[in-house]
Amino acid sequence: MNTIKQIIAVTLLNLRNLPQRIGSSTVAVVGVGAVVLVFAAVLSMATGLERTMLSAGSDDTAVIMRSGSTSELNSGLSNDQTLIIANAPGVLRDGDNPIISAELYVVTDVKKRSSQTDANVPFRGVQAGAFAVRKNVSISDGRMFEPGKNEIVVGRAAQSEFVGLDVGETIRFGQTEWTIVGTFDAGGSVSESELWTDVRVLQAAYRRGNSFQSVRVRLESPESIEVLRQTLEDDPRIDPDVLTEREYYSTQSEGLVKFIKLIGYPLTILMAIGAIFGALNSMYSSVSVRGKEIATLRALGFGPTAIMVSTVVESVFLALAGGILGGLLAFLVFNGFQVSTLNGPSFSQVVFDFAVTPELLIQGMQAALIIGVVGGFFPAIRAARLPVALALREL
Repeated sequence: MNTIKQIIAVTLLNLRNLPQRIGSSTVAVVGVGAVVLVFAAVLSMATGLERTMLSAGSDDTAVIMRSGSTSELNSGLSNDQTLIIANAPGVLRDGDNPIISAELYVVTDVKKRSSQTDANVPFRGVQAGAFAVRKNVSISDGRMFEPGKNEIVVGRAAQSEFVGLDVGETIRFGQTEWTIVGTFDAGGSVSESELWTDVRVLQAAYRRGNSFQSVRVRLESPESIEVLRQTLEDDPRIDPDVLTEREYYSTQSEGLVKFIKLIGYPLTILMAIGAIFGALNSMYSSVSVRGKEIATLRALGFGPTAIMVSTVVESVFLALAGGILGGLLAFLVFNGFQVSTLNGPSFSQVVFDFAVTPELLIQGMQAALIIGVVGGFFPAIRAARLPVALALREL
């Protein structure tokens, strides 16, 4: 009990004296804050991209493509094959009508608002069931396109990121002019990065005949996908890959998310090592300046354990202060910051927001805690072993 009281007393004394060591203390706080800021900023990109991709996915919606396709862009299905899918067991029906959307996926050039450079934007031809298949999609401005006309509805994120996509504007792709008639909201998912039109109009404009690239279907239940998959795989007229929408978007985002994390974690580790040296320098400086104070405390009966623990606590306090500062800056500056990037499998832009989540902030604070403990440990040992008689001679 006496040791605990000593630890509390010495720790409070150290914290009260921090203003006298404002220079070295600030270096430690800023160093740790920079680590947490970079960590949260870089990984919030991966978290935001992953959230955008996976929020479009549902376990009761299936995506059917040609076997071996890495994305819709390199898939291909005939009209007859889409009819086979529509009549397969496991597909949810509205009366006698299956809830499906056979779709065509092409990529077109649109200029970014920020840089005025061309970007590959997904242009999707859909059937009337597209909104029924995707439960989170709704028209938020204007109206739905009319079948058979060169009309487009654009995702909210695409409209804010790219030029010429406001409702009422006309845009030219190749030899065809299209009119923007509406904006749709998809709950922040990847669908909001796309432009949609009538699939038959898109087939004619891009000379795709009567072909499609994917079919989306609503399932009777999440378990129905096994029945659907087995039925289609056993049918010699079609060679499909059958995935839940969640599985499909997970595979689409996996590579880019891993790449971002591959950059983010090593960068954070390198910066953390630098911050540890900064903390070591700060705490060694603190112990050196407080040599007489520590010797006096030892002469008054304070044990080495109290001195050592209080030094580590001081280091942890400074590190956590830096962690809070870095996390706060990351949240204020990066959370919700919208960007677009090229998604490799689909070779098109995905618009997403950085997401500084509570989980990222907790991981950042854990990193700050480790820096504080490691940065304070060796100076704490030095403080505990400081020769009392030698320090007292300097008084």
